Amino acid sequence: MSELNCLEIDELLCDFLDGTLSAEQKTAFEAHTAKCAACQELVADVSGAVNFMERAAMVEVPKELVTRILYHTPKQAPLLEAMARQDWLKRWVAPLIQPQFAMGMAMTILSFSMLGKFVAPVRQIKPSDLDPVKVWRNVDDSAHRTWDRFVKYYDNLRLVYEVQTAIDDIKGEPEEQAGAVQSNTKKSGESK
Repeated sequence: MSELNCLEIDELLCDFLDGTLSAEQKTAFEAHTAKCAACQELVADVSGAVNFMERAAMVEVPKELVTRILYHTPKQAPLLEAMARQDWLKRWVAPLIQPQFAMGMAMTILSFSMLGKFVAPVRQIKPSDLDPVKVWRNVDDSAHRTWDRFVKYYDNLRLVYEVQTAIDDIKGEPEEQAGAVQSNTKKSGESK
């Protein structure tokens, strides 16, 4: 393994103190710390702090402290609801902030904007375009046009239905008359 630098020593320090470094890493770690005074001091300070925490006696928590903490903390139901909302938000937002998705969305927006320039010329918005009266007039006009299209479509459907019914009636009259003649013949034959 190549020689380590101070940044790598800082990253491997916890593993060194836990004894989880491989033999090569441990040798390289010790070789660097033997040469670098700053890293020697860092290792000594951190190992001393870890040893002190291991020697410290376990302190029993006073019962009154637990009661006070529970009394002053909010009830658990709102806390659990807040955590559930955060989990739900994380599940939906996490995929959206992935680099692949963000780049895909950027490329989609760019593609649509390029297509828009070729399909219809875009004009700059003027302050007069944002006049509330004009905006309301355009919305009202669009609503009336949509309603008129719907009524026209409905009237056309009704007209088509009436024409179709008239055609069916014309086609069906001879059959009904023939059926009526046959039923009259059967009735008169039965009565004889």
